[in-house]
Amino acid sequence: MDFLFKKNDIASLIFFRIVFGVLATIESISLFSYLHLYKKAFDPEKFHFKYFGFEWVEPMPEPFMSIFFVVLTLLGLCIIVGWRYRLTTLLYAFGFSYTYFLDASFYLNHGYLFMVLCFAMFFYPVHRAYSFDVLQKRVTPIQSVPYWPLFLLKFLMGVVYIYGGIAKLNPDWLNAIPLKFWLANKSDLFLIGPIVAKEWVAYAMSYGGVVLDLFVVLFLLNKKTRPWAFGFVLFFHFINLLIFEIGIFPWMSTALTMLYFSPDFPRRAWSWLSAKSLRMQGIGDWWQNLWVKDFNRVEELNYSAFQQKTVSLVLIIFCSIQLLLPLRHHLYKGKVLWTEQGHRYSWRMMLRSKYGQGDFKILDPHSKKRITVRAKQYLSKRQAHKMCSHPYMILQFAHYLRDKYEEDGFVDPEVYAHLKIKVNGRPYAHYVDRERDLGKVEWNAFRSIDWLMPEPPDEED
Repeated sequence: MDFLFKKNDIASLIFFRIVFGVLATIESISLFSYLHLYKKAFDPEKFHFKYFGFEWVEPMPEPFMSIFFVVLTLLGLCIIVGWRYRLTTLLYAFGFSYTYFLDASFYLNHGYLFMVLCFAMFFYPVHRAYSFDVLQKRVTPIQSVPYWPLFLLKFLMGVVYIYGGIAKLNPDWLNAIPLKFWLANKSDLFLIGPIVAKEWVAYAMSYGGVVLDLFVVLFLLNKKTRPWAFGFVLFFHFINLLIFEIGIFPWMSTALTMLYFSPDFPRRAWSWLSAKSLRMQGIGDWWQNLWVKDFNRVEELNYSAFQQKTVSLVLIIFCSIQLLLPLRHHLYKGKVLWTEQGHRYSWRMMLRSKYGQGDFKILDPHSKKRITVRAKQYLSKRQAHKMCSHPYMILQFAHYLRDKYEEDGFVDPEVYAHLKIKVNGRPYAHYVDRERDLGKVEWNAFRSIDWLMPEPPDEED
């Protein structure tokens, strides 16, 4: 494990700290303005789907929720400039995690990745250069760092790429499904709409996505092919940015992919720009003069033998979890495309188009009173859409209805889900056993679901 502690220029990590801080700021503003203020998604009076083990996380009432988002935005700005970096990064990590766990219906792959990065960045010594912590003499500056922080960031991005590529090796994706459906609905996009709606574009993006995900890490590791691989990454994310609404993911992925270049690439890039522009050269001179007094007190960041063993062990455990977690769907019965068990945290991105319809039947077994409930009576449009095809959410909502109608006078209410879903353009099929009282079913994350209907014979993962 000696390679993990080989000295490297700190420049690329400083670059990533700044990008990470900018993305953290943008993400908190987006959560605040769109989800909280516009969508009212964090209203404590509304129903919220919970993550297994985090049922206790609840939104705060106003004005505390708005104050929280303002503070979260300020913490993002602090990360950019490296002001009290350790404290602000840790607070942001817990703050972002809080918003992540507020409602499971808003799960996004990049949200999970960003949460992992938040905690990883807390341990990085990226406040030890070009930061307010250095200017205010809270820390002694350094110019080099061990390789392990860079390795971990590149490893995380590599896992996303490779597992994303493996997941795409299925009949639906290789037949451009569901991309052909989504792109057909993008025909009204400005300028590019008539082009992206063509079927050949869906096939090109499907096979291009497979090739990129499976092989880009291999080409990024090779110095000769690295620029070409990065160019492909830029093109891929630019196209996705034009067509799909996927938040900060393209920017985050691009920044992480840039770390495959030599650790001193920000210095070399700035030197190249300075040579092309006198204005850039002037900015560079001002920037260097700002820190020149600190260059005289630079120290080396050294790890003892015990620290090296500890860091190596933690990295082995963490990386093993990241490698095994995407494989857990093999432990469950049924195809993950149908059951959803093992889908999340596995980088199975953009693989399915699922729509559901139906209602819930609430029965009082004593009075024989029966009520039909549609999800949109209690859920937002997004929540209702997600719930219909996610068993964990179906069960949560069934329990919510059980408890609600018990409070309203039903005795031992029974809850039955009459739901159908269509997957990747196939016909609607019954999803839940309509004879099973979901009010009496408890969730077990370590056991296969036994109250779903079998997937249709032609269903492919």
